Amino acid sequence: MQVNALQQYIDLYRDNKALIEDNSASLLNSFREDAFSRLSATHLPAKGSEDYELSDLDGMLAPDYGLNLSRLPLGFDPALSFRCDVPNLSTSLFMLLNDSWAETEISRRALPDGVIVCPLRKAAEEYPDLVAKYYGRAADGDNPLVALNTMLVQDGFFMYVPKGMKLEKPVQLVNIFAGGIPMMAVRRMLIVIDDDAEARLLVCDHTQNEEQDFLSLQTIEIFAGERASFDIYDLEESTRRTSRLSTLYLRQAERSNVLVDGITLFNGTTRNEYHCTFDGRHCELRLLGMAIEDEQRHIDNYTMIRHNTPDCHSNELFKYVVDDEAKGAFAGRIYVADGAVKTEAYQSNRNLVGSDKARMMSKPQLEIYNDDVKCSHGSATGQLDPMQLFYMRTRGLSEETARLLLKQAFMADVIEGVRMPMVRDRLRLLVERRLSGEKKLCQDCNEECPAHDTITL
Repeated sequence: MQVNALQQYIDLYRDNKALIEDNSASLLNSFREDAFSRLSATHLPAKGSEDYELSDLDGMLAPDYGLNLSRLPLGFDPALSFRCDVPNLSTSLFMLLNDSWAETEISRRALPDGVIVCPLRKAAEEYPDLVAKYYGRAADGDNPLVALNTMLVQDGFFMYVPKGMKLEKPVQLVNIFAGGIPMMAVRRMLIVIDDDAEARLLVCDHTQNEEQDFLSLQTIEIFAGERASFDIYDLEESTRRTSRLSTLYLRQAERSNVLVDGITLFNGTTRNEYHCTFDGRHCELRLLGMAIEDEQRHIDNYTMIRHNTPDCHSNELFKYVVDDEAKGAFAGRIYVADGAVKTEAYQSNRNLVGSDKARMMSKPQLEIYNDDVKCSHGSATGQLDPMQLFYMRTRGLSEETARLLLKQAFMADVIEGVRMPMVRDRLRLLVERRLSGEKKLCQDCNEECPAHDTITL
């Protein structure tokens, strides 16, 4: 009989409902019972089922993780995790410590009036009409990972950029895991970029304690209004004992332009889902992904782009470098609805496998219901070209250096797709250091790092 790892969380909610609700907002609480009912009637998709060929969700959720339902302060130093010298990046910095809000004294200095960046619980209490308009409207409640998040979430991250506002400085959210026991962080992010607004968000995942088990369960909802422009860069640099289950849902209105970039440099076991939907004409989406996997790490990315309206354009590119005994998986689908004429949609997955024991699974898909489109998809998995290695060796390069340069070149087009020069330069350096075998990508924080400022919980 299949073990249902959800049951422990269903029981946890049933036994602690009052505690969970007392430490959250009534608006968030109003979604819990529906999520509870959905979870009680379902099981997690089994490993080996369609689009879950390598992901064992039951196994990831089975351990007895602790949850901070009472919202107790944990008392650890985020400056141990956040380091910003590769190179310096000027942002409006906020943090989630496990799943509790924190910010520095200078976090809000660059935020214009009208822009809201705050804990999701606070937003639900102080701006209930605004949050109610969007919360739970993009994420699919039938997805068990979304339902589990909705049932247990107590707080998270809220970002609202009002109509016509253009943020000059990026917003940065640093998610930090720390603690002396196995912990689950239930994180919810709600991001609303109103009509004609522009913003950029950099999300960084870090883990302080390499010897402890952690699980991140996060759901992200993004709404891009008419003619809005938004970039989100999601960088994971955790540990081999950190698991991550992330579901992102994006809704785009007419003539909006969005870039979503998921970057996995260090991890343990990760599954990312990207569900993107066009609700208006003339939308543009660039969906990028990168993963560098070695040892026994595991990365699984699933994407769904829904072209529901005419004249929209999507361009999707995911690249993996998989070595040692690591495993990688990519499953992507482009759906073009009946009537979505003049659609242009491109999907590509390319992978480098560096050892006989490494495994990579790729499944690109197109589902098209009209003829007036330009769509393509493709996948390629292979090893470094021995002739290119030989050529570089004849020019005096060592084999190690030649391999590093070829891997860097392989990732170049994903890096060049980044639209923020500071982030692009930082990512280029981080990838170089990761591919060269460095176990830590960041050095000690310099004195100007915002993490040295007073942290407000």
